[in-house]
Amino acid sequence: MVDQTKASFVGVDWGTSSFRLWVMAADGTPLAASRGDEGMLHCNVHGFQPVLDKHLRNAGANDDLPVLICGMAGARQGWIEAPYAPTPTHLSELHERAIAVPAEGRDIRILPGIAQVSADAPNVMRGEETQLLGSIADGFSGLVCMPGTHCKWVSIDDGDVTGFATFMTGELFSVISKHSILVHALEAGGAPAADDPAFRAAVASVRDDGAAAFASLFAIRAGQLLGFESREQGAAHLSGLLIGAEIAAAKSLFGVPGKIVLVGSGALGKLYETVLADAGYAVDVADAEESVRNGLAKAAARLWTRK
Repeated sequence: MVDQTKASFVGVDWGTSSFRLWVMAADGTPLAASRGDEGMLHCNVHGFQPVLDKHLRNAGANDDLPVLICGMAGARQGWIEAPYAPTPTHLSELHERAIAVPAEGRDIRILPGIAQVSADAPNVMRGEETQLLGSIADGFSGLVCMPGTHCKWVSIDDGDVTGFATFMTGELFSVISKHSILVHALEAGGAPAADDPAFRAAVASVRDDGAAAFASLFAIRAGQLLGFESREQGAAHLSGLLIGAEIAAAKSLFGVPGKIVLVGSGALGKLYETVLADAGYAVDVADAEESVRNGLAKAAARLWTRK
């Protein structure tokens, strides 16, 4: 049962294919949770309000609790579009652009994403802005790396998001491993161990020259045919090439600051923590899910004051 005396608001992280909801205290402490696979793609067919109502019931949320949502529910194809805030934008002001969802009996708001409106480097994020808000201190200046299917590298100056880059590293791994000649050179499995020799060697081979990864991809297959490498090493080798190329490109765009905040968790977070340290970054790690909750709590505190 939820301690209703402590419940302040409901936070929701609504992805393309996932849904996470928390009943939270004012400081962001989760009091109850409900999650599922009813992301934006599911809701485009079945509706957003029924999914939200189901999870509110599952979590025991009182009818008077306001709801703050981040992620794909605010996309153009989502529930209601929450227009992007253009860079530079201050993370502490995201709540000012939250869009209200017409609903009876409950205050529901959707946070905006952030857009880099540049013909030379157009880019968008939706959901990651809330993780950023929750993973750094107010007034932070520096670089944040956010691994995932589409990895974000974000430059922040005194709390302002000034620019960012998106690397489709995870998606490229999926496409190459399933739809290229390398399908014969890889075995299915999770992320390689951070100390895997094939992974570490591949990262090191392209970390200072990302373009070299393109000339090295076919070598995964050729090396196996010629007996230099086993099929069991193929996935680690490919992962190392792609992440190493990402690191090289990010270094050319952003340099190597004294510290970098890594918003990640699990095996993938550990991989990035290792390669970033090897590349010369001093890494501070923030848990990805905790960062979302913290960001929702910060924004909610600026939207609503509840006794």
